[in-house]
This record gives sequence, structure tokens and C-alpha cells, in this order.
Amino acid sequence: MPIYFQKIINDFTQLAVWKIEETESFFAQKVSVQQQVNHPHKRLQHLAGRFLLPFLYADFPSELIQIANTRKPFLPDEAYHFSISHCGNYAAAIVSSTQRVGVDVELVTHRVNKIRHKFLHINELIDWKIEGLEEQEKYRTLTLLWSAKEAMFKWWGRGDIDFSECMQVEASILAPSGILKANFKKDDFCTALELHYSLNNELSLVWVFKD
Repeated sequence: MPIYFQKIINDFTQLAVWKIEETESFFAQKVSVQQQVNHPHKRLQHLAGRFLLPFLYADFPSELIQIANTRKPFLPDEAYHFSISHCGNYAAAIVSSTQRVGVDVELVTHRVNKIRHKFLHINELIDWKIEGLEEQEKYRTLTLLWSAKEAMFKWWGRGDIDFSECMQVEASILAPSGILKANFKKDDFCTALELHYSLNNELSLVWVFKD
């Protein structure tokens, strides 16, 4: 069973990351593609993400998933809150029966360096000392921050967010795993968030759960 990472967060919330080593038929036995996905690998990722939902909670009603105008998948009765992410050969999912959730998984890559100004506020670039980091550490840090903001965006679930202005992550000394402090502000709504993460030279994983 290619579980890369799994965590029982609390009595009502679970998370898992699956390393995809199977063919499409393996996942298709359990779940179906509910939207048109033409690219074979993207379809495989889609199926693996959906597969994780009943893997985490056996009674998860995958067949009832709908897609909001913001492209966020949801259950109409909100029996479960959930979030899915995938990259490369990995798929991640977080499911909760009580709290809004968001998850993001990203491959650590140099490409994120080219778009850092699109998702980081100038204060974050300064506070995190991005320009002074060694090359590999810079890519790891930027990927983690991108992943953190994607997780927050999914937790928000309503779209229309300026990643650099609405979501800012406080600078921290990074470890293989830990918690990042963040502030989320959209119009009159403002809240502090704790972003849990796992990070290595290959993969960044960030998740958030809060009512």
C-alpha cells in the first residue's frame, strides 16, 4: 500500500498522501471521474485524490461531490469538509466532519522562484530573507510558502483572493515538520491561521483546519 504520509489530526479529521504507483484501473474500481479530464496522468491524479476520500472515511459519499463556481469540490449537505491536492506522482486529501480544511502538496522545484513576486508580499520576501538563502534552501522555502498559500486558498473556498495581499505567512526557522503562523484577510474578514507542514528536498505538504 503506497501510503507516503498519514495522520489522524483529531477525532474528526484525517489526512493522507498517496504515492501513485498503480494504473488507472486500480483507482477506477473504487471511484469514477466526475468531470472531463483528458490528459491520462492528470486523470490518474484526479482518481487517486478521489480514492483517498473513502480511504480516510469509509462512508464518504464520493458520488455526491459537486463542483462550485470557484472550482472547489464540496458535498451539498457538508457531511464532510474535504480538500484534495496532487502533483507529480503524489495525491493528498484531508477530510473532516466538523471543520473547514485545506491541503496542498507540491514538488520542490526551481520554477517557483520565477513567480515568487506573484504570491509573496514584499514584507514576506524581506522577513524570510529569500534573497540570502542558499539555492536549494531557497527553492524549498519558496515551495513551502506557495504550498501554504494554496492550502489557505482551498480552506477559504470562495475564490477571488490576492495571494500576496490577503494571505501572509510569518517568517520562521524551518524544520522537517512544524507549524507556520499566518494571517488571512479578505475585505472585512480577518483571522489568524496555523499551517501544519511536512517538508523535505522532494516534497512540500501543508494543511490547515479551522471552523
